[in-house]
Amino acid sequence: MVPLKSHEGKNEFILRVIFPFQPLSDWHFCHYLLKYIYREAAEGDEVLAKSNRNNLLEILLVSMRLGLTSFGGPTAHLGYFHEEYVRRKKWLDENSYADLVALCQFLPGPASSQVGIGIGVLRGGVLGGVLAFIGFTAPSAAILILFALLLQGMDIYEAGWIHGLKIVAVAVVAHAIAGMAQKLTPDKPTKAIALFALTATLFWQAAFTQVGIILLSAAAGVLIFKQNKEEQETAAEISFPLTHRFAVVCLGLFFALLIFLPFLKEITSSYWLTLFDRFYRSGSLVFGGGHVVLPLLEREFVPTGWLSKEEFLAGYGAAQAVPGPLFTFAAYIGAVAKGWAGGVFATLAIFLPAFLLVLGTLPFWNTLRRNPRIKGALIGVNAAVVGILIAAFYNPIWTSSILAPKDFALAAILFSLLAYWKLPPWVIVVLGAVGGVIF
Repeated sequence: MVPLKSHEGKNEFILRVIFPFQPLSDWHFCHYLLKYIYREAAEGDEVLAKSNRNNLLEILLVSMRLGLTSFGGPTAHLGYFHEEYVRRKKWLDENSYADLVALCQFLPGPASSQVGIGIGVLRGGVLGGVLAFIGFTAPSAAILILFALLLQGMDIYEAGWIHGLKIVAVAVVAHAIAGMAQKLTPDKPTKAIALFALTATLFWQAAFTQVGIILLSAAAGVLIFKQNKEEQETAAEISFPLTHRFAVVCLGLFFALLIFLPFLKEITSSYWLTLFDRFYRSGSLVFGGGHVVLPLLEREFVPTGWLSKEEFLAGYGAAQAVPGPLFTFAAYIGAVAKGWAGGVFATLAIFLPAFLLVLGTLPFWNTLRRNPRIKGALIGVNAAVVGILIAAFYNPIWTSSILAPKDFALAAILFSLLAYWKLPPWVIVVLGAVGGVIF
């Protein structure tokens, strides 16, 4: 209700204009008429605010339901998103969804999480993107933090079920490589780039080897691959509720953190800053989905002694059993290193680059996606990703997990059940843990 006294001066002017012939004795009626109008306007504002709150709440609830039920990795997540956001909720159309998926596959980071963030931004602005991220990520992160805390104090080195989880990682990553290689290396030039990435990764195992491989592969893609101009001209437009200025700020923050965090950690020698830098850099340099974060995180945390190979692969195997993004594997590593606070901190650090990149590129996507050089670079990077992942499959996954013929037999069984019998990943994890105990 809007008080009448606050509008008396305004009422008098309006009444003179709208009701010039109204007797002064009847102005009391007119005051109440205007009072009713003001009340309706105020209630309209309240309805609009309530509608916005309902939209944000709906974004959180829908994304959390997906976070609790989306098994199967990034490709499966995109299928779940399409069913929920496009077919059921109709929050965006088919073309807009395809454009958003194309953008997130172009960017480094977890593609499915970035698509979810983008849909949240389209629906509810920046806050909607934040809530979509929280809803989709929190369930799996919480489960993996709890798993890490339960393992502390246990002798996991001799546990059969832990070794079974390591063999699960063999089957899951082999399956991911098979699918990615078929899609991302369809011809001889892309296969050559993948082979270069594989051999370079195994010969020169340095901190910045993978960054150099990605840059060289992108340059090769620009030189080798040409895109159809007709495809560029017919691509549909998509608009986002973000300004170019805000996008530039996000991109600037992304590159500033990537460049200056290594120097800051050396100057301050802060444990938490070092932890943040390692996860942030890993999240910034991953192309190709959640499985590819494995070699980056292994290089950052296993050789430096933050956790053992057994702990690392046990957590990666457990990450296959939970729904949601594979990047929440970082929550497990953070919890092993520094308890539940470390798990939450690591989750935010590894996802922050993805969030900044989505917000920073959405307004420019319509221009970027029509650039043939950008498309060629993307082809080269995707091919290199396959080679990097094959190198990680050999070391540390294969060398740490396949120690006897029976291990290879179990890995072959799990791979077949996953690839040919199409069993859900969580079933593969359970069977792997049981098989590890039996064998």
